[in-house]
Amino acid sequence: GAIGKPYVWGATGPNAFDCSGLTQAAWQAAGVSLPRTTYTQINAGQRVSRSELAPGDLVFFYSGISHVGLYIGGGQMIHAPRPGAPVRIAPIDQMPFAGATRVA
Repeated sequence: GAIGKPYVWGATGPNAFDCSGLTQAAWQAAGVSLPRTTYTQINAGQRVSRSELAPGDLVFFYSGISHVGLYIGGGQMIHAPRPGAPVRIAPIDQMPFAGATRVA
């Protein structure tokens, strides 16, 4: 899987990812085509509230919608945090939550 792979801005895998490249690759593996950027991915499905989150939902952070992760349940997500920080599982409470989208 992608866990532990390095963050590289603009990378879409399989050896490195940025945040939206990771979510795009994850959904692509399921046969679903997502737009490339965080800002466009938030409109790639139906918006859901934080209380309705389900595994596979895209979770977005910061007021400028500048970060995205893939919700895996239990308040956790997989994301590519930033340069120097490899792909990892993290609590969604770690950053200011901005919204969520259900893709399929």
